[in-house]
Amino acid sequence: MNENLFASFITPTMMGLPIVVLIIMFPSMLFPSTTRLINNRLVSIQQWLIRMTTKQMMAIHSKKGQTWALMLISLIMFIGSTNLLGLLPHSFTPTTQLSMNLGMAIPLWAGTVILGFRHKTKASLAHFLPQGTPLPLIPMLVIIETISLFIQPMALAVRLTANITAGHLLIHLIGGATLALMNISMTTAFITFIILVLLTVLEFAVALIQAYVFTLLVSLYLHDNA
Repeated sequence: MNENLFASFITPTMMGLPIVVLIIMFPSMLFPSTTRLINNRLVSIQQWLIRMTTKQMMAIHSKKGQTWALMLISLIMFIGSTNLLGLLPHSFTPTTQLSMNLGMAIPLWAGTVILGFRHKTKASLAHFLPQGTPLPLIPMLVIIETISLFIQPMALAVRLTANITAGHLLIHLIGGATLALMNISMTTAFITFIILVLLTVLEFAVALIQAYVFTLLVSLYLHDNA
């Protein structure tokens, strides 16, 4: 049972070789570029969503922070499309892997911190010691603020991993319960199936929300340092 429960989180292989790189590259095919003078409905909706998200996310940033717009919008599109593809049957969700999420979170977090120490050295150092702190508490607060700074990328990665993994496990468990109840009581199985459908809709929303939350937190870190 445990093996079947966590089988969907195992990195898929083909002929003994991992194909996770191909899976990660696949979402980029869902956002095709067009050279037409008049776009079709799908491309128009995509461009409208991208413009709206970029405008909302970049409104609080300075000119230096707005140079990250392309990276942040690419990040939210990648995470969102990857999470949604993971809801398909017999699919693999790369964002359930903590190593991959750390691989996204650490460089982005480090970039914002380095940018802050480079352009706002005094303001960045001031975050380690709030104004008006009593003298005896200064060493303790510096240690606490330093630890909280280094925990930020771990919190980003763990939040995304935990939410996506928990949703997939719930869908798997309720789906297995629905199949088992079909031989016992069709009424109970039907109720469980309705719960499964509602949970799938909820997981669809969670997939998009977690992509937005991950990117928004990176954007806020950038706002504090740029």
